[in-house]
Amino acid sequence: MDSLIYLDSSVARWYDWFNTSRGDTDFYLNLVMSADSVLDIGCGTGVILREARAAGHTGRLCGIDPAPAMLDIARRRTDIEWTLGDAASITWRDAFDLVIMTGHAFQELDTDTAVHTALTRMGGALRPGGRVAFETRNPQARAWQRWTPEHARTVTRPDGTWARMEHQVQRWDGDCVEFTHTFTGSDWDHCQVSRSRLRFLDVRAVDHWVSASGMTVDQRYGDWDRSPLVEHSPEIITVARKRY
Repeated sequence: MDSLIYLDSSVARWYDWFNTSRGDTDFYLNLVMSADSVLDIGCGTGVILREARAAGHTGRLCGIDPAPAMLDIARRRTDIEWTLGDAASITWRDAFDLVIMTGHAFQELDTDTAVHTALTRMGGALRPGGRVAFETRNPQARAWQRWTPEHARTVTRPDGTWARMEHQVQRWDGDCVEFTHTFTGSDWDHCQVSRSRLRFLDVRAVDHWVSASGMTVDQRYGDWDRSPLVEHSPEIITVARKRY
């Protein structure tokens, strides 16, 4: 887990401002609104569940995240269950119609054991016939090649405060990327540097671990517009169904 973005409240409060794309939110929101009970693993600030409740979802909504700073923001909405933890700590059994893992949180599972444990716990939390949905960046698109200072982003809030985030790849080992986020802005006297490690699994590996966890791929897309997965699609978006 990124030690700064999710744990430092002064940085966490900028998270949603740097992740304003509607494509993934709309995709998952559509799934959430069609399910009576939903668990969001790695929910972060809880954007999707909060939007679902605001849109009229009346069923059970639960979010779990290992970062207290992110949950502090999520808990501003009190009609949703918020839990400190991660996929490995899930104890729910046969409780949900839908389990989601968004925001490329799946890529933080950087070992085979972590992937298998997470998907198995996600499947175990589902009711019979329930579904899991998650995404990982397609390694064929090589997104990390654009994680350079030249592609830094700056966002400004209505109150005039601003923040800039830039990435710098430190290491690529053929499977995982290690990189830094550097933040500057009006909230800090000096730059804030955070380090992350993300794993890039190809579609064959994703399908292997989905099957090993007792699920079957139900739908597969290459982007948030539900276009099919092709060689250089930016995403590998998976919706899987519990087999038993």
